[in-house]
Amino acid sequence: MNREIIIGTRESRLALWQANWVKGRLQELGPEYSYRIIGIKTLGDKKLDTALAKIGEKGLFTKELELALQRGEIDLAVHSMKDLPTILPEGLAIGAVCHRENPGDVLVSRIGYNKLRDLPKGALIGTSSLRRCAQLRNYRSDFKIINLRGNIDTRLGKLEGELLDAIVLSYAGLHRLGLGDRISQLIPFEVCLPAVGQGAIGVEIRAGDNEIQDLTRKIDHYESRSAITAERALLWKLEGGCQIPVGALGTVENGRLLLEGVVASLDGGQLVRSSLSGSTEDAAVIGVKLAEKLVQMGAGDLLGKMRQENCHYD
Repeated sequence: MNREIIIGTRESRLALWQANWVKGRLQELGPEYSYRIIGIKTLGDKKLDTALAKIGEKGLFTKELELALQRGEIDLAVHSMKDLPTILPEGLAIGAVCHRENPGDVLVSRIGYNKLRDLPKGALIGTSSLRRCAQLRNYRSDFKIINLRGNIDTRLGKLEGELLDAIVLSYAGLHRLGLGDRISQLIPFEVCLPAVGQGAIGVEIRAGDNEIQDLTRKIDHYESRSAITAERALLWKLEGGCQIPVGALGTVENGRLLLEGVVASLDGGQLVRSSLSGSTEDAAVIGVKLAEKLVQMGAGDLLGKMRQENCHYD
């Protein structure tokens, strides 16, 4: 009988889609095993009535999965890469960063509002992300941001139920669930850089588990891992123990990595943005150096103010 590999995941429709995608790829590339998915509720899934920024804990959508991994209850955990803290618990490692989907944000709006610029003055926009909030307010200071949590279906329902003008979601989530027809606009990266790791599926494993490492390596995508390694290094360098509204985007072409990063004040009134490029082999170094560059450009002052206000990232 084949050894059974147990895959842990959150229980939302999107999380289960991602876990099943990973399962399908592993079945294809590692047919000598059998695979089973189990769902695990995380703190972030349980506290849906509280804004993410007010919960104040890292690993909101990963901690319970990581504990199950450490206890040996599961063999690997499937996450959205953007949910993984930059510092993993001792004894755990990233076994794979899967091929990244379009990492951008999208506008889902009421009929008649096809783009951000078309929204009425003082438009009500739903999002739980401080990163999106800050960049959207920088683009248009009249926007009023409403905290909006829940899974994708719940948030789409609230677009009508709470009389919002629009909501902002990730392209990847809508696309994976076959809801691409709801997208009004792909928000340009010039307006809003995505969350670190957004659009990619990550597979977390126990460090030193060579069998599982060899298996998950088969679905690792080098270019996606390089880009996200740089983004995570930038966030790690900037974070300093406080979660903050940061956007980042790494792109790879012909072995060269371009990393863009942004830090904005909560009200969007101040924004520092820059970029840096280099070899994919130096991804982590590029991330750290860009963070240092942003700090020198004024992000350090913004970060100091936000740490005093005890703000939280995305």
